[in-house]
Amino acid sequence: MDMDSASSVVLQALTQATSQDTAVLKPAEEQLRQWETQPGFYSVLLNIFNNHMLDVNVRWLAVLYFKNGIDRYWRRVAPHALSEEEKTSLRAGLITNFNEPVNQIATQIAVLIAKVARLDCPRQWPELIPILLESVKGQDGLQQHRALLTFYHVTKTLASKRLAQDRRLFQDLASGIYSFACSLWSHHTDCFLQQIYARDEAAALSSLERTLLSLKAIISDQMLKQFLECCRQVGSDSTCREKLEKTIILYTKVLLDFLEYHPCAFIPLIQRSLEFAVTYVFTPAGEGVTFERFIVQCMNLIKMIVKNDAYKPAKNIDDSKPESLEAHKIKTAFFTHPTLTEIGRRLVSHYFLLTEEELAMWEEDPESFAVEETGGDSWKYSLRPCTEVLFLDIFHNYSQTLTPVLLDMVQNLQGHCIVNIVTNVTLTFFSAVYNAVGLAAYELFDNVDFDQWFKNQLLGELQVSHHRYKLIRRRVIWLIGQWISVKFKSDLRPLLYEVILSLMQDPDLVVRIETATTLKLNILLIGLFENKECDTKMQVLHVISCVIERVGIQIRPYVGCLVQYLPLLWKQSEEHNMLRCAILTTLIQLVQGLGAESKNLYPFLLPVIQLSTDVSQPPHVYLLEDGLELWLVTLENSPAITPELLRIFQNMSALLELSSENLRTCFHIVNGYIYLSATEFLQNYAESLCRSFCDLLKDITNEGQVQVLKVVEIALKVSPMLGAHMFQPLLPAVFRGIVDGERYPVVMSTYLGIMGRVLLQNSSFFSSLLSQMASECNQEMDQLLGNVIEMWVDRMDNITQPERRKLSSLALLSLLPSDNSVIQDKFCGIVNICVEALHDVMTEDPETGTFKDCMLMSHFEEPKLSDDEEPPTEQDKRKKLLALEDPVHSVSLQQFVYEKLKAQQALMGDQGFGALMETVDTELVRQLQEFLQGL
Repeated sequence: MDMDSASSVVLQALTQATSQDTAVLKPAEEQLRQWETQPGFYSVLLNIFNNHMLDVNVRWLAVLYFKNGIDRYWRRVAPHALSEEEKTSLRAGLITNFNEPVNQIATQIAVLIAKVARLDCPRQWPELIPILLESVKGQDGLQQHRALLTFYHVTKTLASKRLAQDRRLFQDLASGIYSFACSLWSHHTDCFLQQIYARDEAAALSSLERTLLSLKAIISDQMLKQFLECCRQVGSDSTCREKLEKTIILYTKVLLDFLEYHPCAFIPLIQRSLEFAVTYVFTPAGEGVTFERFIVQCMNLIKMIVKNDAYKPAKNIDDSKPESLEAHKIKTAFFTHPTLTEIGRRLVSHYFLLTEEELAMWEEDPESFAVEETGGDSWKYSLRPCTEVLFLDIFHNYSQTLTPVLLDMVQNLQGHCIVNIVTNVTLTFFSAVYNAVGLAAYELFDNVDFDQWFKNQLLGELQVSHHRYKLIRRRVIWLIGQWISVKFKSDLRPLLYEVILSLMQDPDLVVRIETATTLKLNILLIGLFENKECDTKMQVLHVISCVIERVGIQIRPYVGCLVQYLPLLWKQSEEHNMLRCAILTTLIQLVQGLGAESKNLYPFLLPVIQLSTDVSQPPHVYLLEDGLELWLVTLENSPAITPELLRIFQNMSALLELSSENLRTCFHIVNGYIYLSATEFLQNYAESLCRSFCDLLKDITNEGQVQVLKVVEIALKVSPMLGAHMFQPLLPAVFRGIVDGERYPVVMSTYLGIMGRVLLQNSSFFSSLLSQMASECNQEMDQLLGNVIEMWVDRMDNITQPERRKLSSLALLSLLPSDNSVIQDKFCGIVNICVEALHDVMTEDPETGTFKDCMLMSHFEEPKLSDDEEPPTEQDKRKKLLALEDPVHSVSLQQFVYEKLKAQQALMGDQGFGALMETVDTELVRQLQEFLQGL
């Protein structure tokens, strides 16, 4: 079939594949799937998506099929790999022009070019970067934008490669294009500033998009100031304003990344960065131009400078590095008494204040507001937690200056009666000051007589019942919770307990009471027994749960009454599922507090779990999530398997079929059984579990796929022989995923972890699996093994966990010594992986200068715990004992590499082995010799 007729039939299939009619859609998709491995298919797709006259949806689909084909068939070791001739033609066609009119398609084309570049640039595709740079310099606006978009994705992709040789290539490339990127960014920035002041918003928006694409590592605080001032010129509802804010955030991100990864190189920028951030966040200069995300970024910048260890001199000043002394000098000169005073006052009096929106949210739903305030987003991204973290870091580093400032603010509140004050501004200011004192409790230990303050003022404020006072009551109870473990006399606690029990009738405050962690359980039980209302019982159970969580194992002597009462309460609450949810939550904390002693609760506990997780029972709709959590902690704290505990697993098949949001917990439960009693559990349930997993893998997210695979990995780790036998139906898919070059890094990493276990600890099973797969793929076993090794080496950078990286090294080394020509051909890659893993796991002894494997474990010791630390669960202990038998923790990688290389040398002879070592990069050989010296 010639190219024209091929284009016609592929175009027709793509058109049908965009149909909404499944009767048309499904056959077209199947036909396209069959063509994926046909020579010339991707050349036809290239012609189709480059034809701007065709329907956009058809062209979009052509791009997606092309992009997916790169992942599956571009590598020369992949089954049905594209020919080198076709790849050469495709590479040339991808960069013939940059005039795609549709933004979404242009982005996809840029991404697929970057995918090809990751595999072929610069060796097979040296002309890519020069052509991109030349196109970016062109005068045509569309061509320039598309080339710049592609340039961005290509550089981003190349920068993500992790092999040493690839990093060196990218460094060479970056040094050649950095100055060009700087000039490009500067040019588009100047154009934008001119256009925005000329009020040409359309042109300004176009220039701003190019600025965003070219911005990589350009540091100029003056430019950033000009961008901020442009905010005064642009309306808040303008599209340009949105782009402008995005540019400003991207710019601050560059500063933050520069500071995080290159703190010493950032030292010349400390002064200007602090001046800039403090000016816009803590002075009137920022009014009218700043916005929340920008303020968060500036606060993070200040925090990182204040807290950076590289900017702190050593305790012995003579041991300090010159750059540390220089940075410390700059910080000391900047953070003067007036500057710190202004920062401290403004943090408390401005940024700590609750907003009208927050007050309204609290009025509508106090419990959700409490969760939002304490949980919320990460401190890096949300203003309130970011503000509090900055306050803590500033106060910790400059407490001598800031303590008098905060105490002065507290002093000004003494004796005031807020009941007569009607403005929210004053109420929130009181709350803000108390918030600051609570956060800085440890720093203020020697400066605040909290006992006197409690008796003279705070106790009285807790007893004021005026409706406007609830904001202060809430903050005061939180403040006491912060100080109670810092400085609070035991003889005052009974008085506090009485007040707290009265506050439990206030729904606005119940959600905050858990901070008083030393409440006596008996007092709470009285409240639980005496209250008849279901809602009140739920609130008391919530507090009990929080108390148990906070005191941990110290609760054990006091739980007798609670353990006796909970079965009765469970029976009485048969018609109150929400109360049963509260009981389940309490049981979760109780089991964690009791640890192995929780086995005494099994007569009550296991039927509760059985009912809560049985999807055939109506209450499961309410109880399932907490029931699964209780099931999990019961397993984690179980000292041994029991028939009743094993029998509950009969509920799991139906739960896995649900594929609900609780699936992750279900997988953790399966893992818990494997750790607890792998042999008994797998012999009883592996077959049904395997069927469930096979069904799940047909329609599950990548994250869910990883969770399934982790179960298999853990089973192989706990019992290599039994695990491989029981989960044998799943392993061919893992093998195929490796050979096909699974494109999702986390999935690929898990595939390699599983195959590493099989190869290292069950080599006979690996051989039979290799034989089976060679037969299915119609390939020679040696050829298939070579493809596996090559893909393993190529995708090693997908593995981020040091344990898995060491496992991969041990597994591939286990193939040596070998006279197999395929394994010897891949020797260089195996050595490369080993050297990378040695860098990951070897630490140098400063006294002897020798290296040792930091992952080795020789014996198990019960950890010595402080009063604040929780003891390990029974499952933690099982994992530690298992690690003692795991090759990752029992075999020295350094010794293993040495022994395997020696064995290979003995097999081949000195001359043959020398020739083999010459295939390895000289720098890798040097690093390897350094690690192996002394052996």
